[in-house]
Amino acid sequence: MTASVDEKKKSARRLASEILLKVDTQKAYADILLDHALKNVMLDERDRALLTEVVYGTLRWRGKIDAKLSRHMRRPLRDADSFLRNLLRVTLYQLIFLDRIPEYAAVDEAVEIAKLRGGKAAGFVNGVLRNFLRHNNKVAEAAPNDQTAGALAEEFSHPEWLVKRWLADFDAEEATSLMRANNERAPLVVRVNSLKCTREELLERFLTAGIDAKPTKWSPQGISVVSGPAVAELPGFAEGLFQVQGEASQLVTNLLAPQPGERILDACAAPGGKSTHIAERMRDEGELIALDSSARGIDRIRENIARLQLRSIHGVRGDASRKLSGSLGAAYDRILVDAPCSGLGTLRSHPEIKWQRDESDIKRLCQLQSKILGNVAGHLKRGGVLIYSTCTLTKDENDRVVEGFLREHEEFELEDAARYLPDEARHMARGKYFQALPHRDNTDGFFAARLRKVS
Repeated sequence: MTASVDEKKKSARRLASEILLKVDTQKAYADILLDHALKNVMLDERDRALLTEVVYGTLRWRGKIDAKLSRHMRRPLRDADSFLRNLLRVTLYQLIFLDRIPEYAAVDEAVEIAKLRGGKAAGFVNGVLRNFLRHNNKVAEAAPNDQTAGALAEEFSHPEWLVKRWLADFDAEEATSLMRANNERAPLVVRVNSLKCTREELLERFLTAGIDAKPTKWSPQGISVVSGPAVAELPGFAEGLFQVQGEASQLVTNLLAPQPGERILDACAAPGGKSTHIAERMRDEGELIALDSSARGIDRIRENIARLQLRSIHGVRGDASRKLSGSLGAAYDRILVDAPCSGLGTLRSHPEIKWQRDESDIKRLCQLQSKILGNVAGHLKRGGVLIYSTCTLTKDENDRVVEGFLREHEEFELEDAARYLPDEARHMARGKYFQALPHRDNTDGFFAARLRKVS
């Protein structure tokens, strides 16, 4: 159905409120909703930039924003109308973090948008915002040296349960650095398709086109795009010269160390970043099964396979936690389990995850991760390599899953990840594990373990 003219002319702030409403109530992903809005709504470049800034900024700082809002409301914020709650968040983000928009203009537009809800909505929004502007500097906040979980949760805009985890897993100084890094913008990183060009050649194309880009520090195939057009408009995208993939994610393939002619399983493959990297490292010789339980996930894998022009990958829909039968059940030389996880290492790119996860999710995911590992282990050849990786930092989903697997599978041993990392990245070894950290490495938070089937 074609959008109406009115739908195509929504303001950036109204669009931001609608996107955040869906993130809030439907657990939708902001990047997908934002991409859809940018393609379907008529906005000039300034408003496109404002929409992106406000959506991600509000999600990053929602905890601090909610704490401030709550001090100026007579009833709990959670009881407010869902759309108005997110409209207030968007407006407070502008008032606190952006200095380009006059206070009166931000409040006036919020009131006009609220009028669309009818009833007393406009008066409610106007009252809360005017109260904030009138009394904000007079309201006591947590003392700067308050290191309690509650105070840190507000200051760094993280849920308190997660702050308690970080304080348990890291010391206070490192936990603070991690939370600060989580609120920064993630760099856009691409991986060069080594079958088609070198990093130097692609970097030269970017620079010639006026794109600010530089080689990544840790991955020998990565390029960090500092500023430039949308991904699909970068030189070489349509030709399959590169794939978007985070720098830490690229290093997981080093641990797998695939070889030409092997039979390999990527057990949880969508959207295909690691699968396509494995195929390139195999020189596109051999057989790589890219398995995923999502039909949309398989579609995305196949789109990337086609664009990168790879022949050795076969996208197959299936559930790695269930028995693999038929040709899927035949033995593999190497298996990658990039397991479904809480995603808490990717908060720079997906800040909404902070507000969508809780302790029960981690417990549920640990059970699924262990089930997948145990299921695929029987399909690995003797002497074969099994990589377990996640994009989270919780020890429950990382160390403890691996330790539990090794207790139940004496035929496997843990190998030293540092031996397989590029020299530049060997500092990412933690014991025998691989761990990348946002505040230390300027990457997503990643974990991986290399396991070999010895008997």
